[in-house]
Amino acid sequence: MKYSYEFKKDPFGDLGITLPEEISLFTDFIENIASEEQVDEYIGYIDKVLNGTYENFEIELNANNVLIKKEVTIVENPFQIEAPCKNTIETGEFKELLQVWRSKIPEIFKD
Repeated sequence: MKYSYEFKKDPFGDLGITLPEEISLFTDFIENIASEEQVDEYIGYIDKVLNGTYENFEIELNANNVLIKKEVTIVENPFQIEAPCKNTIETGEFKELLQVWRSKIPEIFKD
């Protein structure tokens, strides 16, 4: 993995992911994924873009829009007041981050 990440608990005791500033907008998108099935669905879209089934694929989740392209994935938050409102990551790296998040979901969202 090219980018560092760590898991931290917020003041309410919820576990979240912390990413480097250059891809920090991906944090909000990733933290809104609450099930392994949802992560698997998004990874499936990435795979379809990577193998050429789709030219690109857009996901809208709460305030974040993610555009998956073969080489890069772009997250945009049009409601963000302070710049940047957009971050870019290599699509393969984005897939790896989703896989990391998927492995933590049982711990994060345990009953």
